[in-house]
Amino acid sequence: MSERRIDKQLEAAKSSSNALIGCKFHRVPEDSTIRFTKWANNLTPHQLYTQMYTSHGPTVVMPTWFCKRGVFDRVGGFDEGGKGVPEDLIFFYRHVEMGGEVYRVDDDLMLYRYHPDAATFSIKQETIWKIRIDFLEKQILSHWPEFTIWNAGKQGRRFFRSLTDINQKKVCAFCDVDEKKIKKAVYIYEYSKEKYKPRIPIIHYSQAKPPIVICIKLDLTSGVFEENLRSLNLEEGKDFIHFN
Repeated sequence: MSERRIDKQLEAAKSSSNALIGCKFHRVPEDSTIRFTKWANNLTPHQLYTQMYTSHGPTVVMPTWFCKRGVFDRVGGFDEGGKGVPEDLIFFYRHVEMGGEVYRVDDDLMLYRYHPDAATFSIKQETIWKIRIDFLEKQILSHWPEFTIWNAGKQGRRFFRSLTDINQKKVCAFCDVDEKKIKKAVYIYEYSKEKYKPRIPIIHYSQAKPPIVICIKLDLTSGVFEENLRSLNLEEGKDFIHFN
């Protein structure tokens, strides 16, 4: 870590007794996890909260964490379940659920080494998916009377199927840019136990009614998806939330 790290993060901690404080970082090798590094280092203070539901995990990465002892004790420490337990994600979500703040010092103060034997690769994606779904439902979907899912493809349908019955009933439509999916006009949830299977309309994204849960990965379409989203003039955190 940088010799300035303690001073910088300690100074930030003085202004809040309830914050989990991170910092910017660089990776070795330099070409590892490029999208993840770009995402984590460029989130706005607002996005530290609005993008905590994505598959990238905590919006301040665990190797950069700095906090007062009281923050750690209030959460109850890390889940010591061992290999396969995403202890950083569990701690981070508990911290937020208890009203904890999230802050990032905007200086590169940490070298975050990448290697293929890291413990993170022992965690099953299904485990992380369930934790993220549960957190999103408690923090966001429980407050929305209805919402749209952006992605009528595999990930959007998986997201829908993972929701509780209550939140499935809140889905008013899927939206997409793919004409083939839009021409289908409807998604029928065949696995439903209801006598009359739920039929969810599939519409063009420009017709989507907010709020929207976005199940599209960022920074993978040369800016096309991001431009489509900007064209709708929506407010992140209020009108839409990123999940993938």
